[in-house]
Amino acid sequence: MILTNGRIITQDKENPYIENGAVVINEEKIVDLGEVGEILKKYPNKKVMDVEGKVIMPGIINTHHHIYSAFARGMASKGEAPKNFMDILEGLWWKIDKQLTLEDLKYSAYTTYIDCIKNGVTTVFDHNASPYAVKNSLFTIANVAKTLGIRTSLCYEVSDRDGEEILIDGINENVDFIKEYNNNSQNMIKGMFGLHAAFTLSDRSLAMCREKMKGLNAGYHVHVAEGKADLEDSLAKYGKRVVERLNEFDILGDKTLAVHCIHIDENELNILKETNTNVIHNPESNMGNAVGCQPFLKLIAKGITTGLGTDGYTSDMFESMKVANIIHKHENQNPSVAWGEVPIAMFENNRKIAEKYFQGELGILKVGALADVIVVDYDPLTPLTKENINSHILFGMMGRSVITTIIDGKVVMLDRKLVGIDEKEIFEESRKVAQKLWDRM
Repeated sequence: MILTNGRIITQDKENPYIENGAVVINEEKIVDLGEVGEILKKYPNKKVMDVEGKVIMPGIINTHHHIYSAFARGMASKGEAPKNFMDILEGLWWKIDKQLTLEDLKYSAYTTYIDCIKNGVTTVFDHNASPYAVKNSLFTIANVAKTLGIRTSLCYEVSDRDGEEILIDGINENVDFIKEYNNNSQNMIKGMFGLHAAFTLSDRSLAMCREKMKGLNAGYHVHVAEGKADLEDSLAKYGKRVVERLNEFDILGDKTLAVHCIHIDENELNILKETNTNVIHNPESNMGNAVGCQPFLKLIAKGITTGLGTDGYTSDMFESMKVANIIHKHENQNPSVAWGEVPIAMFENNRKIAEKYFQGELGILKVGALADVIVVDYDPLTPLTKENINSHILFGMMGRSVITTIIDGKVVMLDRKLVGIDEKEIFEESRKVAQKLWDRM
């Protein structure tokens, strides 16, 4: 297959932009790209998809999502208005997760992954919580991912808050899933070891997780110092800060995702750097939960691999990019910051993080890279050049601008419709399942 007549944004520093280009896909790889005339001469017998001047880009990577939160959308709040982050956890998320069934997870996964595909997201790192439906929860979500053809990393958030039996179920679900999927026989689904957060895990529980992780090809996926309660709990109970405590239990490292990292100090920044831990920024969620502003600019300046996620707030990574760009300008009262750092997180660091789990190059259009490609309906009103790519993405594109999504060389969405998937039927059933959940709340 050849995508022709496109403005190609490659995210490859060696060849960042092609004004009138074509991308050649063979099976799961990109085998060539260049000027349209040159490519069509080289491959006269290939099937051609004319994108008619639209933008061709690498598929987007989301490094922190929460599929399980999908059915909160539109749900009426029955309690008092939350005053802080703990109120949000106890009054909303920890009530919802206790009610979730495997059927709920199935349709949450269908609708969320469809939303991701429609927003040009081709790789999703998810963090699940369903304490009374732990067993087979990750496998249920994985089966949906297989059906839709999306690339994903899954984990279950282990926590003490629902008792030891459920804690052990969560540990076992992570271990079983990692053993099943973290092999080289397939490259679409991988597992991580999920932890909720330090303040919901005792030293004994962290030690259990560390023991079970021995010999597994995975890292941890954990919320770190998101709210002040996490820091205060760590100081009060253990006399140390969150990152310090997690480091003592070997939670940090090259394949670990430390999500949020808002309430951290200079020493913790140094520990994250020394352990080569990946940090994930979720600006919309942080603002919505009023937990504070991540020291994102410091993280990037220190050379810590800091990616961008949505934390279940949305599935539109373009939207998260826009918010990340302005929150740090606002926080620092400096309109000149974040222009360069946010694209690094979105396009370079998310790619680095994903490549620690999936074999091959992701998030880039170059010969030999995996064929995760999107077509964006964007006709620039000013010249689009290799120097101003990020400005056009930031101010001109959004997730709903994506019209075609290709994952692993397969067209999964064409002209805004998923291929071979009855979206209408799925969403009709999803509304029924969601209503049942609401009735149980």
